[in-house]
Amino acid sequence: MPMSLPVDKALRKAQSHIKVGELAEAEELYKQVLLKYPKNKKAIQGYQKLKAGITSKNALTIEPPQELIDEAISLYNQGQFKELLSKVDPLLSLFPKATALFNLQGACNAALQNHDSAIDSYKQAIRIQPDCAEAYCNMGASQNDKGDLDAAIGSYKRAIKIKPHYADAHSNMGNTLKENGDFDAAIDNYRQAIKINPSYAEAYCNMGNALQQKGQLNAAIDSYKQATKIKPDYAKAYYNMGAALQEQNEITASINNYKKAIKIKPDYAEAFNNMGTSLQQIDELGLAIKSYEQAIKIKPDFAEAFNNMGSALTDRGDLGASIESCKKALEINPSYFEAYSNMGVAWQQKGDLDTAIESHKQAINIKPDYAQAHLNLSFALLNNGMIKEGLEEFEWRWKAKSFNSRKRNFSKPIWNGTESLRDKKILIWGEQGISDVIIWSSCLTHLASQAKHCTLECQEKIVSLIARSFPDIDVRVNNAEKDAVRDDFDLHLPLGSLFRYFIPEVSSNTKAVLVPDPVRVKYWKQRLKSLGQGPFVGISWKSPLITQSRSPNYTQISDWEPVFSLGKVTFINLQSTNFKDDLIEIYDRFGITVHNFDDLDHYNNIDDVAALSAALDVVVSVFTAVAAISAEVGTPTKFINWRQSPWSNLLYTPPGPSVRLFERDTWETWDEVFQAIARNLKEY
Repeated sequence: MPMSLPVDKALRKAQSHIKVGELAEAEELYKQVLLKYPKNKKAIQGYQKLKAGITSKNALTIEPPQELIDEAISLYNQGQFKELLSKVDPLLSLFPKATALFNLQGACNAALQNHDSAIDSYKQAIRIQPDCAEAYCNMGASQNDKGDLDAAIGSYKRAIKIKPHYADAHSNMGNTLKENGDFDAAIDNYRQAIKINPSYAEAYCNMGNALQQKGQLNAAIDSYKQATKIKPDYAKAYYNMGAALQEQNEITASINNYKKAIKIKPDYAEAFNNMGTSLQQIDELGLAIKSYEQAIKIKPDFAEAFNNMGSALTDRGDLGASIESCKKALEINPSYFEAYSNMGVAWQQKGDLDTAIESHKQAINIKPDYAQAHLNLSFALLNNGMIKEGLEEFEWRWKAKSFNSRKRNFSKPIWNGTESLRDKKILIWGEQGISDVIIWSSCLTHLASQAKHCTLECQEKIVSLIARSFPDIDVRVNNAEKDAVRDDFDLHLPLGSLFRYFIPEVSSNTKAVLVPDPVRVKYWKQRLKSLGQGPFVGISWKSPLITQSRSPNYTQISDWEPVFSLGKVTFINLQSTNFKDDLIEIYDRFGITVHNFDDLDHYNNIDDVAALSAALDVVVSVFTAVAAISAEVGTPTKFINWRQSPWSNLLYTPPGPSVRLFERDTWETWDEVFQAIARNLKEY
């Protein structure tokens, strides 16, 4: 009950009760004083004397009164750890064998990150009560937070040995095992915890984390769903489920789960940050940036959000703002290697290749195995004309996350570029898009001349064209189903690595390598003549895949005005997809008909596209497969290029003497490019 007397009167009255033997009444008064003033020396001394002299059935136990414990727990739940410690310390002098107080003392120190002090408190509780499973479990949590994972696992095992059906100990041990990389053992412990307590939402959530780290995303999502079913306001479970769905590329569902987490916990900075990355994946850059800004507003020292915002700003073309955002991330965390590399990408697009290269190298100095920085560095080096160094760095692509789905896993070794191929069968496999296969195929003859047998695997739609062009090479459709057990070759090499071993040959390439079907070339020439007089100019102005980050490579219909104003030119569509509305716009805006052959499947019938390209007088194209095809069949090709693009280098530029490059810088419009192309086309 609450105190109704002043402290001095309550203490005098307690003494009066003791004198007449009313020990229970005296005890109650001391407890009332101590509940309100735990450091009162007279109350402590009187209580200790009373405790020492009590022998009746009302004798005090070694544990403090339940009221004191309840008050302490209330303070702990309110997060008032320092205040609680100030009350617990004097009480321990009164109750030196109170395991509950030592556990509370340990919990407060753990919450304040004083892990050594917390562990000392738990050890003291265990000395008093060797079978205190709770103390072992709590000590394990502090040992885990301190980074002593083996000791933590040992403590959890002791807790479970004492108390086999201790769900918290099983769940906590699962957390430590997960942190230690032993995901299977962690999952077993979570399942044991759930078996003991089927409503253990936290165990379901943590099990989802372990399953997600194992790559079992569907099982992880099921586990998170069960956690939210048990605990509908479980923000962390929604957040984790959003991350798993994002990893599955289920972006809309991912965003919805982040929103649920934020609705429950409006200050959930991490959820705002992750939602930003999901929005960025679907090219909603404005919304992504707002999400990052909200994360930073909640958590001003959130380096990851600054870095991600820098990446989104680069994609949007706000390069100065991007660099500043990355710098803020680095001010918070000077060892943030991702921020250095992201900043390098922005510097490259600003045209400062030396600073870009230095920035990527700084990322690599901090984390030498950071594959994405090596890959970004390769593009900066190549764009800077440092060919050998750039191609060496390009090999890091296989360790970059963005290339995981393209990698093939053979039991046979990869060719190192120096081993003799004289009696060897080598497999070359196409790893990227058809334009890359076409550009890199310029090295196939050099390789095939060294090997006993050469096989190339590529996309089905270019097999016939490549096979006709390289009759000494066995050209097949990509098929990765039996890679691990294949025995039809001795060595293999991804096609993108060919340039690394044939730099001199690439540099001196002077002829087209693709051989279109001569019958179809003749057919298309006749079709073209039926349209009127030449010159016949094929055009391609955009990619089938355009995002804001890729958009600087491509053009708008309005940019083509100088070319469309030439007159006496017959334009032919070479755009592969989504061109019908654009053809209407060209006619409405300029009065120009761009002829399209409706019976030609521009996207899939590459062999016929090559034949049509060979029949044309000129091709004008942005960075698409069209430019690679026309260049490699020998048609004069006007290649429209963004100079600061990561692909503005020999790896991705159509080779050959028939190619002429027309480039703009990031800070320029396409106007000068198209004026120059128009002047050049007048020669035809």
